[in-house]
Amino acid sequence: MTPARYPDGTERRAGIELRAAGRKLTGYAAVFGVPAKIGTFTETVSFGAFRASLASGADVLALVDHDPGRLLGRTSSGTLRLAEDTRGLAFEIDLPDTALGRDMLALAERRDLGGMSFAFRATDEAWPASDRRELRAVSLLEIIVVQAWPAYAQTSVQARSRPAGIGPRARLLILRSL
Repeated sequence: MTPARYPDGTERRAGIELRAAGRKLTGYAAVFGVPAKIGTFTETVSFGAFRASLASGADVLALVDHDPGRLLGRTSSGTLRLAEDTRGLAFEIDLPDTALGRDMLALAERRDLGGMSFAFRATDEAWPASDRRELRAVSLLEIIVVQAWPAYAQTSVQARSRPAGIGPRARLLILRSL
């Protein structure tokens, strides 16, 4: 089974872990070792799959719903930070003070966002069975905030909405001032 690819060889995957953090979104754009159903096959991302890509220093974008016209941040400007840990591909996005940034923060705080996704080109993959794929190494192009249904259900995106020690009333005043 050959995975669906765009004409340039790019593939996109999705999941659901996202947090809002003040004016930041944090979470996991990919998690290791968790199977995801992609069309007619099941795929897993191997530990270390992003290592070489992150070490290359290539510019990675943070987008909404795979739309290059809805940019939230990028590694080259320092508004997107990525790191591989034992769980997966962790991210932190400094949201822009734009309508899009404010909308994404509000949706993350309400937990209305579907999750996260990532776009990549596979540089090392294995097919242990015709319906199972392991991504061993990828060239990461984008991480994506997904408003609907991600493919990888274990990813996350969250809004960190306040520093420790600030109560709900103070938080409301801060949010009203944004």
